[in-house]
Amino acid sequence: MAPLADRIRPRTLDEVVGQKHILGNDKVLRRIIESGNVPNLIFYGPSGVGKTTVARIIAQGMGKELYSLNATTASVSDIKAIAKDLDGFSGQGGVVLYLDEIQNFNKKQQQSLLEHIENGSITLIASTTENPYFYIYNAILSRSIIFEFYPITADDIKEALLRAANCLREEYGIKSVEMEPDALEHLANSAYGDVRKAMNLLEACAIASAGGEEIHITVQTAADVTAIPATRYDKDGDSHYDLLSAFQKSIRGTDENAALHYLARLLSAGDIKSVCRRLLVIAAEDVGLAYPNAMPIVKACTDAALQLGLPEGRLPLAEAVLVLATAPKSNSVICAVDAAMQDLNQRDTGDVPQHLKDAHYKGAAKMGRGMTYQYPHNFPGHYIKQQYLPDNLRGAVYYQPGENKYETSIRNYLERLRK
Repeated sequence: MAPLADRIRPRTLDEVVGQKHILGNDKVLRRIIESGNVPNLIFYGPSGVGKTTVARIIAQGMGKELYSLNATTASVSDIKAIAKDLDGFSGQGGVVLYLDEIQNFNKKQQQSLLEHIENGSITLIASTTENPYFYIYNAILSRSIIFEFYPITADDIKEALLRAANCLREEYGIKSVEMEPDALEHLANSAYGDVRKAMNLLEACAIASAGGEEIHITVQTAADVTAIPATRYDKDGDSHYDLLSAFQKSIRGTDENAALHYLARLLSAGDIKSVCRRLLVIAAEDVGLAYPNAMPIVKACTDAALQLGLPEGRLPLAEAVLVLATAPKSNSVICAVDAAMQDLNQRDTGDVPQHLKDAHYKGAAKMGRGMTYQYPHNFPGHYIKQQYLPDNLRGAVYYQPGENKYETSIRNYLERLRK
């Protein structure tokens, strides 16, 4: 028997859970699909979020033959075989090719598609869990529209679980398949944004609870199946923001152990997106110029975590937490930009100085644009004193270097330069 996720796969856009940012009413991808004039598409996002399902719905709506290939096992010969079918009856008017994991195709394999997607005989819908701008050939990118699919929220997964429970009831020919509210909550959170995983967990719970005319899934059964403690977590409630607040304050306070504890609590609820966002904020707000390398390290770790998903994604996230928690701290960045924003909101800042205005067009000199600007690289130390702030803000100071090794070196450098 096919997996439950395949047995209840949505057949219409209205049945697809999640992805409201592109599939909701009047959203761009939905409008494209409903127009019937579908271009080449690239779907980017983690596994189990509906990329294949949407591709199938598109193909059915276009009335074209659908071919599915997985780039991990497919080759150029498979593309050639599809091209041969274009001359047959089923290929009249073109076909839709769904190419999963396109990032596993090398440049030559991707180029084999170009002729067919250019002449419209093949409408390509490709999916990838990797950043398409890093892994997909530019010629393919330039002929396609990219849509990012997000991890499914726990609320949307609950909707899918309830629909799946009704499907199981019909398949088993029984009166009901019911879940305790906490069991439903736990299964939804334990799926980590992956509908396919949620379906697998539900089916395992149903099998474990089967017997008689009714199936009753308890929170204990859900916890046993997922092997994760069943804890309450409301992503929109106080507990969500309390955890994130404690998480950031522990890192800011250089308590790496407390930070790891709160990381674990957030990840146990599958809230990987909030963790990644908060870590990037902390890198700029609480570490900042005390350790500038923290930002690229954290960005790399969060990107890796989002691509890996959970549970493996916990490893780069833990690395990011430890880097930030043990790094020297400085809030000079947030203080500087907030001071600049405050002036912008509370003062008449005035116009850009004439010598700084764009002078790369005919007639600029007649308007006095850029006439007295001095090019710093023409001077010793690549520095020449001149006014950059508007007249109304002359002398304003926003950045105050922090008391740490790196910013002390910045302070010393600026002082030497400006003497």
